[in-house]
Amino acid sequence: MIQHTMIVSFERPLPDAELDQYLEDIERAMFATGLAQSVVARRHLPVPGEEAVPALIATAIVQIAVADTGALAKAFAEPALHEVIKRWQARHPYKVAWANHEALA
Repeated sequence: MIQHTMIVSFERPLPDAELDQYLEDIERAMFATGLAQSVVARRHLPVPGEEAVPALIATAIVQIAVADTGALAKAFAEPALHEVIKRWQARHPYKVAWANHEALA
């Protein structure tokens, strides 16, 4: 099993209800692929002064567990997932950094 960890960074702050909806939509879309074994999404916990660091600062973290890299590729090829991403990008642009790795614990 591998973990696909996404660091999601919206260009502008989102109201809490909107961020909650984004996280629910991504979770639902990943499970709908039938390939995700688990999906966990959490808000970033800001630390004072972090905005001074020239790096991608997360709005949220999403971690998806899949059987292998083939399953991950198939999941991200699903049109329904692309529709969710496209809809959110149009409403609230964001960037994503990610890492594929074995479980950390």
